[in-house]
Amino acid sequence: MSNVEHEALRDTVRQMLARKANSADVRAANGYSESLWRALCEDIGVAAITVPEEFGGAGATLLEAHIVLEEIGRTLAPVPMLGTVLATEALLRSGNPAACARLLPGIADGSTVATVAWPDLDDYVLNGDIADIILAVTDDGLVEITPTRRENTPAMDITRRLAKVDFTAASHLGAASPQLRAIACISLSAEQVGAAQRCLDMTVEYTKTRVQFGRPIGGFQALKHRMADMYVLVETARSISYAAVDDLSLASAAKAHCSTALSTVAGEMVQLHGGIAITWEHDAHLYLKRAHGSAQLFGGPREHVSNVARASRRVAAR
Repeated sequence: MSNVEHEALRDTVRQMLARKANSADVRAANGYSESLWRALCEDIGVAAITVPEEFGGAGATLLEAHIVLEEIGRTLAPVPMLGTVLATEALLRSGNPAACARLLPGIADGSTVATVAWPDLDDYVLNGDIADIILAVTDDGLVEITPTRRENTPAMDITRRLAKVDFTAASHLGAASPQLRAIACISLSAEQVGAAQRCLDMTVEYTKTRVQFGRPIGGFQALKHRMADMYVLVETARSISYAAVDDLSLASAAKAHCSTALSTVAGEMVQLHGGIAITWEHDAHLYLKRAHGSAQLFGGPREHVSNVARASRRVAAR
C-alpha cells in the first residue's frame, strides 16, 4: 500500500473509533465490545488485513496492521485486534496449510475471535475468556487448545481482558515460529504509541484552556519544557516501533522504549492536569493503568532492556 492509502486507512479507523469508542463506550465495554469489533471487521475489514487473499483476507502486511493498532491504542478501543494479528501470524508461520484454510476465514471476517498464549507468561491469556480459538506456543510447537474452564482475571487496566484458561485437550498444528514473541512485542508497541500520543494531545489541549495567574498554564516555560520532553518520547517511540516492523531484531528495543515512553507520558499527563486527573470521571487514569499493564505484557521493560544489552554484546564481540 502507498503512503496515501496508509493515511486513508488511518483516517477511516480513527473516524469510526471517534463515533463508536468514546470514553463512555470504552468504560461500559469492560474490555470487549462485540458491536464495535463487528463494525470494524465488517465496515473496514481490520481483522482481514494480514490474512492472505486465498483465505478471505486483504493480503496486506504487518505495517498496515500496525497503523490500525496505533489507532486502537489511541482510544483504548476494547477490541481483540492484537490477539487477531498474533493468531494470524502464528497460523501463517506454522507450516500447516490445512489449519490456515480451516481457521483463517473465520478470523478474517471477524466471526471468530482468536488469540495466542505463551504458557510461560504467568498463565494469563489475552482475551482468553472470549476467544473462540486459543493457540498456545509450546516447546513442541503451535497447538490449538480446548478450554475446560476460563476465568476472567480482574486487572488494574479495565480496558484489556486477561484470563486464566484451563484445558485438558490440545491438537498440534505445526511449528511455533520463534519470531512470534517479537511480533507480539512490536504489535503491542503500536498500541503504546497511539496511547502515548493521545496522552500528549490531551495534555496540550488542557494546558491551553486551564487558566492560572491570569494566563493559560501552557504559556509557562516550565510546562512547555515538560511537554516538549513528552513530545520527544512519543516521536522516538513511534520511530522505533515502526522501524521494528521492518526489522524484528528491534523488538525488545521497541517494547522497552515504548513501555517507558507511555508510562512516563501518562504520568506527566496526570501531573500537568492536576487534581482533575485523579478523578474517576477523567480519562487520565485509564491511560495510566493501560501504560503500566502494557509494560508488563509479553515481558517487562527490564527483561527487554537485558535482551538489548545481550544483543549489543554479541555484536561487539564479532
